[in-house]
Amino acid sequence: MPCVKPPMLSTGDLVAVVSTARKISQEEIKAATELLESWGLRYAYGPNLFSSEGQFAGSDSQRAADLQWALDNPEVKAILCARGGYGTARIIDAVDFSAFRMNPKWVVGFSDVTVLLNHISAHCRVQSLHAPMAFNIQSAGETTKAALHRSLFGGYSELVWDARIYREGTITGTLSGGNLSILYSLCGTSSWEVSKGDVLFLEDLDEYLYHLDRMMITLGRSGKLTRSSALIMGYLSSMHDNKVAFGMPAEDIIASVYTRFNPSAPVAALCPSGHSDPNFPLYIGADILFLCAGDKAQIKWIN
Repeated sequence: MPCVKPPMLSTGDLVAVVSTARKISQEEIKAATELLESWGLRYAYGPNLFSSEGQFAGSDSQRAADLQWALDNPEVKAILCARGGYGTARIIDAVDFSAFRMNPKWVVGFSDVTVLLNHISAHCRVQSLHAPMAFNIQSAGETTKAALHRSLFGGYSELVWDARIYREGTITGTLSGGNLSILYSLCGTSSWEVSKGDVLFLEDLDEYLYHLDRMMITLGRSGKLTRSSALIMGYLSSMHDNKVAFGMPAEDIIASVYTRFNPSAPVAALCPSGHSDPNFPLYIGADILFLCAGDKAQIKWIN
């Protein structure tokens, strides 16, 4: 069953800002709220947004309550997650998505929010937006901000980039994925499913090269790589190596494991999405046409 596309935003719509993970200050999201206002949108903070408990934006129950408030509020047309870090997996099973299924709205975020994006794809069959969060707007360039506006207001547009192509091809499928470390942590849970023919997107930050290999091997042994139809790699930023070098760069590690489990699927790297700028939005749960050949790759959004 295809994922439902929530309505695009219009001037005057209300955006809820909540944090499902790390704590945040009002100053850190000032640039984001100013941007929302410049777009003619209204915004409202989750009641516990600026709470703090250790590294988290309040207790698990407070963060779950804020997400529940945003999902259930019929006036809210989009949910902008405040920041990533860690914590979304701690609350996901405490949230009731019944009202959200009846009245879908855009959920926007990436990194740790990968949990939420893929959970609503698997359980609600609703599309979401892998895109900058409120915290990231203060360092985002104009290209990123314009792409986010276009994705929320204008709908789909093609994305073409200078790619490193490991295997050429053209494929149609549903986009799945996000942050590799988070997806690895979701293996064996119901929050992330890879259906036959899905196009897999992966990005990551601040990981050791050997651990990239370990995570990919786990995805392969769990059947997720074999069931997919193609691989798109986003930014693999600030990677680390041990004193005894692993022996290949991050993109090569991921491509080599992927092709081991899926020897015929198209593979492309350097998609400008993830933990760097520009961070182009991607619709998780949307059907796409993915093309890669020579030194170019392209995503065409189908629905």
